[in-house]
This record gives sequence, structure tokens and C-alpha cells, in this order.
Amino acid sequence: MAKFEVKNSEGKKVAEAELAAEVYGIEPNIHVMHHIVKCQMASWRQGTQSAKGRSEVSGGGQKPWRHKGTGRARQGSIRAAQWRHGGVVFAPKPRSYAKRMNNKEVKLAMRSALSAKLADGELVLVDDYGFEKPSTKAAVAMLKALGLEGKRLTIIVRDEDVNAYLSFRNIPKPFIITADEANTCLLYTSPSPRDRQKYRMPSSACKKKTNNGSASRKS
Repeated sequence: MAKFEVKNSEGKKVAEAELAAEVYGIEPNIHVMHHIVKCQMASWRQGTQSAKGRSEVSGGGQKPWRHKGTGRARQGSIRAAQWRHGGVVFAPKPRSYAKRMNNKEVKLAMRSALSAKLADGELVLVDDYGFEKPSTKAAVAMLKALGLEGKRLTIIVRDEDVNAYLSFRNIPKPFIITADEANTCLLYTSPSPRDRQKYRMPSSACKKKTNNGSASRKS
């Protein structure tokens, strides 16, 4: 596999990395990637929707009028679906939307995503973020030096690099995750700021910040 340049925070080349051909040099399997992304997005659904059916709404203990002789349509309960305040037909109930994913397909999709990113020139390796303290201004300058300013992207940081997380998190378009949180969906569909509440901050970073008392996060 050809070598890939590693840049510093100023956008200058500082080294070269040898990328594994079995990870970054395969032919992307689009079908498997699509399947895994659908499964991962489905597993993130809360599935908390709920409505009451006919047997769960209050009222309707007796027949509203006699069966024959009124000239009106026969009715058995005022809590049937056609009535106001009646139950919902096939009412949705809380359930899991998670789908089964084979481990081999998950790994193949990840390798396909990395290979496609490298082939499309959408992969950037940074030697060290070098944040001595949290600084959004420095993070914006770094993205500008790397030619990534104003773009939707996913930034992968180390668990212990709390300063990098705090520096990038206030920028609207970048989405920050740790290496163990990386997956096919997040590599290709960087969440918008509106959808990011479903993703939790890295547990190790949260624990470290809480212990230091430098920052806190609302759950």
C-alpha cells in the first residue's frame, strides 16, 4: 500500500504513514455499506412512541343506543376508532427497531468506508492536535490550515485528549468521536447539530473533566 502523508496542526507535512492494504485498499462494497448504515441508524431510534387502542381508552361501557329501530348505524361503543376520543387502530407501542448485523459485514463495511474515503481524497491524518488548553479559536485556525473550514466532517480524537474535544465541540459542522465510537454511519453521515443530542460524549473524557471540575455536561 502506498504511503500517506501525515500533517500537523498547521497543515504542513511532517511524516508518512504506511496504510494497510487490507483496510484502506479494497474495493468498497456499496451494498454492505448501505445495509450496515441502515441497521445502525435503525438501532439509534428510541422507539418510545405510544398510543392507546380501543381497549385502553376510558369510557364506552355500554352501547350508545339500541341496535335496531333508530335509523342510525349500529354502534357497540363510543370508544371505537371512528368516534371522537376513541382508540387508535393498530396503535403504535414502544418497541426496538434494532436489526441484526453480522460481525463480518460490520467489519467489511468499515473497511469499505475507509477505502472509499482514501480513494476520494477525503481522509486527513493529523499527527497531533497540540491543544494545551481548550480553544475554539485554535481549532478553527487548524481546520482552515488543513483546508477543512466550513465542511461537514467527522473528527476522531483519542479518549484522553479532552482539550481537543472541548475545542472542536462548539464548531457547528464538525462532529467529534473517539476511535472506539467510529463506525460506517458516522464516517459517511456526519450528524447535524440538531441530531447530535443522541450521541453521548466519550465516557473517559466526561469522567476526567468531572474529576478535574473544569467542565460539566448535561445528560
